[in-house]
Parts: sequence; C-alpha cells; structure tokens
Amino acid sequence: MFSCRRAGRLTHRRRRTVAAMPPRPITRLRKICLALPEAHEVEAWGAPTFRLRNKMFAIFASRTKHAGRGRDGVWLKASPGEQGRMVAAAPNQFFVPPYMGPSGWVGIWLDGVVDWETVAELAREAYLLIAPKRLVESLPPRFHRD
Repeated sequence: MFSCRRAGRLTHRRRRTVAAMPPRPITRLRKICLALPEAHEVEAWGAPTFRLRNKMFAIFASRTKHAGRGRDGVWLKASPGEQGRMVAAAPNQFFVPPYMGPSGWVGIWLDGVVDWETVAELAREAYLLIAPKRLVESLPPRFHRD
C-alpha cells in the first residue's frame, strides 16, 4: 500500500496482518446475559454479576480473583437437583462454585473449549428461575422453558 510522497518519492508502508483474537469469556458472557429482557449488570464483590430486577442469575468468576480458582468461570442459578446431575455428568466442564454452591448454583469453566450454546441455554434457564411469572408470560416463545 502506498501512503505518501516524500521528497518526490512514493514510500511503501508495510501492512501488518493481525490474527483476530477470540472474544474474552466475560465479553461473550456479557453478550449472552444482557440479551435477556430487562437483564442488567452490577459489579459486586469485584466481579460482574447479571441480574433481573436486582435478583442475581449469573456471576462471572475471573481467574485472577480468589473465587475463580485460577480459571475463568460462570456461576449460574440452577433448578433443584441440576447441580449434582451436571457435575456428575461432566466434572471437567461443571463444578460446584464456592459460596453459591450450597444454594444449588452450578459453575461452568470458561477456559479451554467452551460450548457457548450450552452456556447461553443455562443462562436463559437461570434467568427464568428468577423471572416474575408475568414477565415470563410476556416473553416470546423462544425464551420459555422447553
């Protein structure tokens, strides 16, 4: 690519090819959670939390914070019994998060290969668990539980 004339000569500018960086896990999680109607983000305990009418349904646990245990993850509200079933079925993908684990929340590791469709589905389920009945009834069918 030619850029300008200097002293009567054209100078050639090198093009740099930069490989596209994949989006950071928090960027992808934020896009998923904030796409849900009325969802908003609040920083709490030094971490992004995602809420509906100030009720939490998701927390991002950064690998740099003590709760992240050196790995990026998301903690999601889960239906009773789901936490144990999910952790038993795929312990390399799901875990019992500290603090929220005793309340049935489930953690999903966001490092390595991540199935973002599963993350989106579970975030939607967590959202529906805290959503008021009237809001759920007003949502388009794609938001309803299967």
